Amino acid sequence: MSEISRRNALKGMAAAGAAVPLASMLESPALAALSIPDAIPDVTLSWLEDKPAEAPGTTWGVPWPKGAVAKEQAFALTAAGGAAVPLQTWPLAYWPDGTLKWTAHAIGPDAPVAETYTLRPGTAAAPAKPVTVEDKKQYVDVDTGVIRARVRKSGSELISQIWRGETEIARKGQLVSLRQARIEDGDDRTVEVDSYLSDIAKVVVEQSGPVRAVVRIEGRHTSKKGRSWLPFTIRLYFYAGGESVRMTHTFVFDRDGQHDFVAGLGVRFRVPMRDEAYDRHVRFVGDGHGLLTEAVKGITGLRRDPGLAVRQAQVAGTKLPALATWDTRVSSRIHLIPDWGDYTLAQLSSEGFTLKKRTKKGYGWVAVDQGKRASGFGYVGGTSGGLAFGMRDFWQRHPTQLDIRGAATGEAEATVWLWSPEAGPMDTRFYHDGLGQDTYPEQIEGLNITYEDYEPGFGTPLGIARTTELTFWAVAATPGAARLAAMADAVRTPPLIVAPPAHLAAAKVFGGLFSPVDRSTPERKTIEDRLDFLFDYYRKQVEQRHWYGFWDYGDIMHTFDEDRHVWRYDVGGYAWDNSELSPDLWLWYAYLRSGRSDVFRFAEAMTRHTGEVDVYHLGPWAGLGTRHNVQHWGCSAKQQRISTAAYRRIFYYLTADERTGDLMRSLVDSDKTFLAIDPLRKIRTEPYTPDPQALAIGLGTDWSGLAAAWLTEWERGGDPVAQQKLMSTMRTIAAMPNGFVTGEGLYNLSTGEFAPAARKVAVSHLSAMFGQVEICAELIDLIDMPDFERAWLQYCRLFNATKAEQAAETGADFGNLILKQGHSRLTAYASVRLRRADLAARAWTEFATGDGYAPTLPWKSEKVATTLTPTDEAAWVSTNTTALYGLAAIQNLALVGDQLNG
Repeated sequence: MSEISRRNALKGMAAAGAAVPLASMLESPALAALSIPDAIPDVTLSWLEDKPAEAPGTTWGVPWPKGAVAKEQAFALTAAGGAAVPLQTWPLAYWPDGTLKWTAHAIGPDAPVAETYTLRPGTAAAPAKPVTVEDKKQYVDVDTGVIRARVRKSGSELISQIWRGETEIARKGQLVSLRQARIEDGDDRTVEVDSYLSDIAKVVVEQSGPVRAVVRIEGRHTSKKGRSWLPFTIRLYFYAGGESVRMTHTFVFDRDGQHDFVAGLGVRFRVPMRDEAYDRHVRFVGDGHGLLTEAVKGITGLRRDPGLAVRQAQVAGTKLPALATWDTRVSSRIHLIPDWGDYTLAQLSSEGFTLKKRTKKGYGWVAVDQGKRASGFGYVGGTSGGLAFGMRDFWQRHPTQLDIRGAATGEAEATVWLWSPEAGPMDTRFYHDGLGQDTYPEQIEGLNITYEDYEPGFGTPLGIARTTELTFWAVAATPGAARLAAMADAVRTPPLIVAPPAHLAAAKVFGGLFSPVDRSTPERKTIEDRLDFLFDYYRKQVEQRHWYGFWDYGDIMHTFDEDRHVWRYDVGGYAWDNSELSPDLWLWYAYLRSGRSDVFRFAEAMTRHTGEVDVYHLGPWAGLGTRHNVQHWGCSAKQQRISTAAYRRIFYYLTADERTGDLMRSLVDSDKTFLAIDPLRKIRTEPYTPDPQALAIGLGTDWSGLAAAWLTEWERGGDPVAQQKLMSTMRTIAAMPNGFVTGEGLYNLSTGEFAPAARKVAVSHLSAMFGQVEICAELIDLIDMPDFERAWLQYCRLFNATKAEQAAETGADFGNLILKQGHSRLTAYASVRLRRADLAARAWTEFATGDGYAPTLPWKSEKVATTLTPTDEAAWVSTNTTALYGLAAIQNLALVGDQLNG
């Protein structure tokens, strides 16, 4: 049967991997108080950070207990004090019984901004100015009640016009890119740079109101010569009563990294300039709320004074008194005051930006100012309206740039550069010549010295991606200083509404593997304090080690070099972490338990990075990620354990972010990647040829990645093939004589089943450490399949058991394993499911005396000044290669004492 026909036939059928606290599994008194109520509970929501001064529109997710909320349930929202808030609701995920598991909610900028809100069953209030969408043949018109935007379905203009009333505020919104064919390392600087514009291929209206509308645009960048590159996906977000457009900009790098280099990448709008030059304004927000306040034609500081009222009005950005009222010594000479039409703010590193201006093209630039970290926010316009624009993570993702051109003419041009043209071309070339590693044995030898799994042709960025968030405001007049500061804050830290940890835990989502932070006993307090210490340590390392940059921001380093007092940024597989040991899950479960905003933002940045930069989105390895390396794409190990949906799910459900949903959905058929590449090709002792009917797939990191994608697609209400593959693999793993201990199975791509397997033992210390603990716990909670649970509990019981116990049950011992402390959480999980106090006691022993973090370590860090800048160091954290596994154990066992302490 063909794959297509088989797929149609199947359609006819109907936690951190580094962080999962086991409190709920251990039936703690703390969780008993969070039992599921008989009625749908009211949920008190709050802002992740402080109540914002500017909230352009907010979307968030809320979980619900199994069986509690019917899929048709409507919801209402009230602000503290009882005011009804217009709300839009839609489902994100369902429990197997069809009840709602996660719902998404959105409110607009005209909603009351309160400290807290209450979400409850009911009929939502309607917005005073609903957002409406007209989907026409050649364009889509979106009206928020305040602004209107026309989205083109072809050509180069994503947004052809933005109106406010009858006033056109902006036009010709396009993507721009600059391509350089080669990088010259010598004296020849005559490399030609070609310009490309967006070329729209597809436009889809994903939501059409009444509170939130979303339009997705797909296409490529195309030059006047007809060449194209850099496929993109743009999403535009509109909210009822809003005067802004939020944009998520995703592009995929579709070159091999050795040719065709990005010399500039940005988003550009034209802004009609209707006002007199002295009523036209330029604004940039620098460090914090520092503000550049200038007019195109400045009338302050002149030799002759136009008058106090005139000067004050220009600084405030309001319309100046009539020219006839000015001191004639100024008004008669106004044509002799230069017009400053061009401005450039360039952030070429995380530590500094420069700002300069000129009168017009062909004339010299004048330095304006410098600073450290610009907000990435600017404005150009006048007293009759203008465009404010901002890019999130502006300095963190350097080199970036904001440009204003032609503000003294009838049409200004505002460009947000995601890659600054002033920075030179983006260098994506591989960093060494291969060092003669042309065969598998030579490559394994390289692995043995630098930990780098090199293979010719595999260190390519072909297919990696990056998503950037931008916001554009069409305002009726130049905003005042306070408003500009608030808008810049909304760009830097988009306001987000969240449910509290107690509700997240009570809903028992993600397998019920976590409970809120609890310091009620000395033992609990010690463990929680140490968890906080570890997060704070890594947070400081990001800042002190400057782990920033276009491709790098969001990642951390793998291992420390105690001799040089630096992380091993230049040593093979010890450099960028690329989700090795699941820091993503550690961070997300730390947030679920604590509700800490700093943990959320750290995890969010990592999710944006690892889901885009460390994963291939097109090409032969689409659906796979790259193991840790000096360059994020450098290692030849392309694996499911990096691309796994397990790292994205929590962020998706908390924010309803569509791009993250795309990333997970694209992995549903990633079982086919095993036809393209064998993860074990370098170490197999027997010949192996990929066969669609018998693909060798590991039961640890490989299967857990596939299962995470299938589970997520199933609960989102997607393709029934995902459910079928999930259930079939669970059933056939359970049928193997040694279950998960078997290590690898032969998978049939058509049936979604593993073939019957012989009784064998193949256990790796890595198998369970990339989301498998979390996914198996969820599946056991969701699906009544006793044999699968038995197989998983066998693995959990035996990993840290004695060799004699392993051999007696499976026929052979597991060899010399490491990461025993990290695996103490598996022992703890088995102790709870089997209600065995001996396993619980063993888990505590493994946790306290394993090969990770010892209780006797000095839980502190010290400032060391032997590097370029003084940095905090805690050698036992940074030199311990099992550090993040230790985090897994600590996080998972944070509340294990509930059972042991009675």
